[in-house]
Amino acid sequence: MQMTTTPDALSTSISSAILNLLLPHHRTTDPTPAPATAFPHQLRNIAAFVRDGAPVVFTLPAFPCKSPNPDKVLGHLPDQGERLSLTFLNTLCTDIQRIHPPGARVVICSDGHIFGDLIGVPDGHIDAYTDELRAQIGRLGLKKLSVFDLRDVLGNLPHPAKRAHVHDQYAPALDDLRAEIHANHQTLALYRGITRFLVEDTPHWPGTRTALQRACRWRAYGVIQRSRAWGDLIAEHHPNAVRLSIHPQPVGAAKFGIRLLDAPDAWTTPWHSVALRRADGTWTLMPREKAARLGRLVHLDGKPSHFQQD
Repeated sequence: MQMTTTPDALSTSISSAILNLLLPHHRTTDPTPAPATAFPHQLRNIAAFVRDGAPVVFTLPAFPCKSPNPDKVLGHLPDQGERLSLTFLNTLCTDIQRIHPPGARVVICSDGHIFGDLIGVPDGHIDAYTDELRAQIGRLGLKKLSVFDLRDVLGNLPHPAKRAHVHDQYAPALDDLRAEIHANHQTLALYRGITRFLVEDTPHWPGTRTALQRACRWRAYGVIQRSRAWGDLIAEHHPNAVRLSIHPQPVGAAKFGIRLLDAPDAWTTPWHSVALRRADGTWTLMPREKAARLGRLVHLDGKPSHFQQD
């Protein structure tokens, strides 16, 4: 019997079907939804796995640590927001397996130690967060997920030495980054978004609001430098993976922005917020201070987990 579909056409069709599973969760600031054909980087990367008959590998720099602002989060350990997000990612991989039998897996590239000194979170809290993240993946049986962090790259070196090594080896020059921020509106939007987060995540600032904003603008440069550095390091260790991002990404970008949970703000993440279960059973993310006004605190296994709206 003669084949009516060429291998290339079949891999293209399967790759488009896989990408269509991601599109409803696209995190972007573009107002108009785009079809799968508008994402050539992702289609090309997915197609390579499909042609090889291999699981599609996604890398996601995310799940760094909890915000240090107690008005936003319940503590420094993962809670229901992380559990829901991890389960979502695992389910996405399971859905892909129905289209592409080898399936898919997500490598969560936990980047807390990259930024710890810039965002004011102790390295001990970051280790505890990442360890609990791994434990949650195991307890929930999320076999499609794994965690990759600086310990996998640089072992037991002191955290400041790890940060310095990654910065020195991979970070763009500060002058080049400043020029890009002035010339590129997308990089400028990222810079402003990170600055806003740094301001919001700095509790108990002793000086003026103006001084805080000035300090956060300076730190935002460092966060972007190290984010780029971490991205290059990930690409070196996972060169063929499909690159996901928790930041909004424009249509056609090399990274695909993905929304983990419903939230009113495209920048909101589980580690900057808490989960609220609405009265209708759906979930959303919001600052702890707001969620506490809308619902009651729920504990799981003796730990604060989320808020429930009655």
